[in-house]
Amino acid sequence: MKKTGIKKQHTIIPGRGITLGITITMLSLFILIPLASAMAYSFHMSWQEFAELITRPNVTQAFATSIQCSLIAAGINCVFGVILAWVLVRYEFPGRRLMDAMIELPFALPTAVAGITLTKMYSDNGTLGRAFEKMGIKISYTKIGIVIALIFIGIPFVVRAIQPVLEKLPDSLEEAALMLGASRFTTFRKVIFPEIMPALLSGFGLALARGIGEYGSVIYISGNSEKNGTQVVSYVIMQKLNSGNVDYEGAAAIALVLLIISFFMLLIINIIQHFASRRTNS
Repeated sequence: MKKTGIKKQHTIIPGRGITLGITITMLSLFILIPLASAMAYSFHMSWQEFAELITRPNVTQAFATSIQCSLIAAGINCVFGVILAWVLVRYEFPGRRLMDAMIELPFALPTAVAGITLTKMYSDNGTLGRAFEKMGIKISYTKIGIVIALIFIGIPFVVRAIQPVLEKLPDSLEEAALMLGASRFTTFRKVIFPEIMPALLSGFGLALARGIGEYGSVIYISGNSEKNGTQVVSYVIMQKLNSGNVDYEGAAAIALVLLIISFFMLLIINIIQHFASRRTNS
């Protein structure tokens, strides 16, 4: 009689229980417990106090500025991210490896350093800001400056999401489309774009989520003016933590709303990405 049973799986890293326990412990210590503490502080407020805080003009304006600028920056990053990834994958040229490495510079560079540099560069006395000032365009201390800063910190997410997909995409698909009489635009729209669509949505979602909660790169270039509508949510949270009477509950309540908004945006994008991926695979 043949013995039946579960086939023993051999893995490189032994000890499923130990590794799973370490994973859950690290996840709890660095993600779940901090998020739970933020929720706990916000629950110290009554619903009336919570609603009054969230609906204050400066808070709603900060949310609108953060979301609006992040959406614009993530959309721009999608366009230029596809172009950058295409150039890095499909063309050979001197300095290609250097350019590929520089894509990840926003990851390594402290965001405060990036914010100070961009503010100086695009100010009225800066190298680029002076040229735009002559055309009547002010960048530093405006929403345009915020968008530029968010483009800088978000572009690597899009490029690195699309690059592996383009590397695995065979050239024969494009050649077949061109041989059948399709134009270059039709080939991109019908053949290439459906393949990179899930990765593009993933990069868009990551850039958007990073932009909504960004602080270091936008704190200087935005100007933080409530009158001009350049305050971002992260600055409002820091105001409550750095004021004379530290308001942990208020800061946690705003952070909780920011967390919920980012979560739902990522959830919607992941759902769209899932259906786009299923359609591509089918």
